[in-house]
Amino acid sequence: MSPSAFAQMTQLMKAAKSGTKDGLEKTRIAVMRKVSFLHRKDVLGDSEEEDMGLLEVSVTDIKPPAPELGPMPDGLSPQQVVRRHILGSIVQSEGSYVESLKRVLQDYRNPLMEMEPKALSVRKCQVVFFRVKEILHCHSMFQIALSSRVAEWDSTEKIGDLFVASFSKSMVLDVYSDYVNNFTNAMSIIKKACLTKPAFLEFLKRRQVCSPDRVTLYGLMVKPIQRFPQFILLLQDMLKNTPRGHPDRLSLQLALTELETLAEKLNEQKRLADQVAEIQQLTKSVSDRSSLNKLLTSGQRQLLLCETLTETVYGDRGQLIKSKERRVFLLNDMLVCANINYKGQLEISSLVPLGPKYVVKWNTALPQVQVVEVGQEGGSYDKDNVLIQHAGAKKASASGQAQNKVYLGPPRLFQELQDLQKDLAVVEQITLLISTLHGTYQNLNMTVAQDWCLALQRLMRVKEEEIHSANKCRLRLLLPGKPDKSGRPISFMVVFITPNPLSKISWVNRLHLAKIGLREENQPGWLCPDEDKKSKAPFWCPILACCIPAFSSRGLSLQLGALVHSPVSCPLLGFSAVSTSLPQGYLWVGGGQEGAGGQVEIFSLNRPSPRTVKSFPLAAPVLCMEYIPEPEEGESRDGEESRRAADASAGVHPTICLGLQDGSILVYSSVDTGTQCLATCRSPGLQPVLCLRHSPFHLFAGLQDGTLAAYPRSSGGIPWDLESPPVCLTVGPGPVRTLLSLEDAVWASCGSRVTVLDATSLQTQQSFEAHQDEAVSVTHMVKAGSGVWMAFSSGSSIRLFHTETLEHLQEINIATRTTFLLPGQKHLCITSLLICQGLLWVGTDQGVIVLLPVPRLEGIPKITGKGMVSLNGHCGPVAFLAVATSILAPDILRSDQEEAEGPQAEEDKLDGQAHEPVPVPASHVGRELTRKKGILLQYRLRSTAHLPGPLLSVREPEPMDGSALEHSEEDGSIYEMADDPDIWVRSRPCARDAHRKEICSVAIISGGQGYRNFGSAPGGSGKPAPCGETDSALLIWQVPLML
Repeated sequence: MSPSAFAQMTQLMKAAKSGTKDGLEKTRIAVMRKVSFLHRKDVLGDSEEEDMGLLEVSVTDIKPPAPELGPMPDGLSPQQVVRRHILGSIVQSEGSYVESLKRVLQDYRNPLMEMEPKALSVRKCQVVFFRVKEILHCHSMFQIALSSRVAEWDSTEKIGDLFVASFSKSMVLDVYSDYVNNFTNAMSIIKKACLTKPAFLEFLKRRQVCSPDRVTLYGLMVKPIQRFPQFILLLQDMLKNTPRGHPDRLSLQLALTELETLAEKLNEQKRLADQVAEIQQLTKSVSDRSSLNKLLTSGQRQLLLCETLTETVYGDRGQLIKSKERRVFLLNDMLVCANINYKGQLEISSLVPLGPKYVVKWNTALPQVQVVEVGQEGGSYDKDNVLIQHAGAKKASASGQAQNKVYLGPPRLFQELQDLQKDLAVVEQITLLISTLHGTYQNLNMTVAQDWCLALQRLMRVKEEEIHSANKCRLRLLLPGKPDKSGRPISFMVVFITPNPLSKISWVNRLHLAKIGLREENQPGWLCPDEDKKSKAPFWCPILACCIPAFSSRGLSLQLGALVHSPVSCPLLGFSAVSTSLPQGYLWVGGGQEGAGGQVEIFSLNRPSPRTVKSFPLAAPVLCMEYIPEPEEGESRDGEESRRAADASAGVHPTICLGLQDGSILVYSSVDTGTQCLATCRSPGLQPVLCLRHSPFHLFAGLQDGTLAAYPRSSGGIPWDLESPPVCLTVGPGPVRTLLSLEDAVWASCGSRVTVLDATSLQTQQSFEAHQDEAVSVTHMVKAGSGVWMAFSSGSSIRLFHTETLEHLQEINIATRTTFLLPGQKHLCITSLLICQGLLWVGTDQGVIVLLPVPRLEGIPKITGKGMVSLNGHCGPVAFLAVATSILAPDILRSDQEEAEGPQAEEDKLDGQAHEPVPVPASHVGRELTRKKGILLQYRLRSTAHLPGPLLSVREPEPMDGSALEHSEEDGSIYEMADDPDIWVRSRPCARDAHRKEICSVAIISGGQGYRNFGSAPGGSGKPAPCGETDSALLIWQVPLML
């Protein structure tokens, strides 16, 4: 390296090093000042390189010293060893990434720019490789700083602040945003050039063949889009191996937040760019004069879902006639189905992904589309007025019309189930007759007859599973067709096979929510005060599903106190209903009248709309509630404590605890166990119970006089020992307004101070001032990641504190978000807080609800975006915000293909438990049998040789020898039936599904006085609501399933 280059190198390393030293401090200051790191310039031209903070360095000319870790010192802890390995992975992956970027420029961009004659014009080259150079600049600088950090690793062990300093600059978001937004366009130019310019296609092929790893240009150019998710995984590993109190821990959490925010923004931009490209591709397939073209080009359409599905057409006997791939588009108000045409493009498909050409087959307005499930045809439409015919079938047969019978493959399943039920009745009669036999026969006795009955019952369970399985990947839509000659409406059924059960759930859920989204109150339901003044809410935003009165007794003006969701212990709904319904379970709503009695209203969410199932009065108003789930096995710690908690929690069912104004604490059993009052006690000094929280070892009650009462776990059916006096801790002189239970600590607020207690020993660890004004109280605390958001009794600000260092990290003024909705409203107060699925919900005393995005991972949950304001709210303060969730059973997600492959996974499965059988694919069941074989009715018996009496047979008995079968009763359970492939069953479910992620159905409930739509007339009264302005009301939002 020349002396000048060496001097330049030293200067760069110095700059990079000093840039990261105070990077973390600058980050903290920026957060405190409410400055967004991700502020974006409006326009970015090629001439702005210097303004963006890029040093004019030809990075490719300078070879930075390769970051290398020295030999490992002695005496390192296991965590330190792991941290060194993770640092090595970061260094290696960054080196590989920088090399890929250099290859894009050196192997592709530069030769194309210099080539004569041009295979690609200079302008097109600039578009295709837009911002690659700048991204390389960013990462070369990062690599230089990384080298110096690696060199001093064993003395400092810090890496988090380097990531914060390097990737919190607006420059990074700017260059990556430009790259991501341009990516679809760049690929489109490459694809067109491949089709029209043989020299360019030849150049790409040659470059790929010459490269050592055979990675295509597309493979190299997609790497910047994948970079931040890779960083996030590496930093998550690093954080897991960084103990509390380590100087790198907070900076790693902040770095994780920066990268997650960056990745989220880039993902959303990529999704929007892909959506525009898909709609453009679809528009090209429609003639310019058609009404569909006008709808697609109006700019009002949002693409919610788009996937390639297989359309199947069945004959009148349920046999498969044909199947073809279709591209199906779900827009916000219509469903479009198109044929796919790949002609003439397959040669280049290995070099660049193809956007196929579409030919629109049909399109339908969304309100007219119905999802019809197998076995649920009866109630979903009026059969007398609707003639069903299959899309693609030549003509419905006359007999089919006469019987008004709809054949929906596989059509035999219900008939077979009914046949089995009849056969079981006959076999039960035979069993009764066998019991009257006088002789004893080895193969004709009560043991064998009972085995037949058990085998038939198992066959019936299998058939029910097959019907269930037929629904898993079969999306059946009823669409309106043209009326027949007599004017009778004709509907036609389209059957799509989805790639997997997840896809089916996704389609049903999105179709359902898109229909709700077309209701007046959701048009629009949210306002997004964006830089470009657009108010279109993103596709993932919650949708108002219903507004219901909170109490059935209208006469009393009952005030809302609290709400909890009690999930049901087992799913009650079918596969498809789960993806459209609200989370299953029960809502417990508590309230009352000041100075008078209280009331509890219980709503069931197990039907299409919530309905009251029970209500009962109480002696005093309900102020707070806490749902206590069944204790999990791994919930408690090791040693004596864990054994004590495990013994104590044996036989405990879910319970709901209520805290009343008169100092009562009541414990109720859940609805599915009878809603009984299991226990009751009075708080010390009969103080009003303001808040309740639980940990694995205690139930905590925050009281009016500043006392925190802790009730220990008990053995038996009641989870808490309410009879003995509780452990009482004085938190402060004022009321304990809110409690927060963390993994190993409990936070209790009194006035402006928050006290942190050890969750097990109840010793005070530390306390801190959350607000400088002593007259202000902390009223709400919610946790996400490694932070806690707090709201206060006055003022419109919320504050973020770190869970470990208790540092104040951010402050946000909610009033600035609501000014355009409530002009002239200067004083705003926060009355409720909730964090759920990366969104912070804020309820105000004006009835307005604000939604702010927060990171979901283990980082710091700082607010990084503008957020949204709901146009649906209450006439008075938002009394509470609560979440209802239910988990979809993981076996629903098993695809048919995995079920068919199941036996291969058998050996991985540990023996021991007996499992229910899982059916083979319904597609096999629909096949016509070429050879009909009988079913061997066996359940427990493989052989009857061990039973007393002679074998009743026409044949001579075979001589007994050593090869005779000597199976025990249990052995037969894996030999279910004979070798008929249509009804063969295996005994154990697939082992691989145990670790599959679960799907969570989520609804958010707000409670307050009346209902108000802020988007209507200036008066803001909106359309008449189902409850009066003074009545307590619940608003329920459904959140799209996160798949």
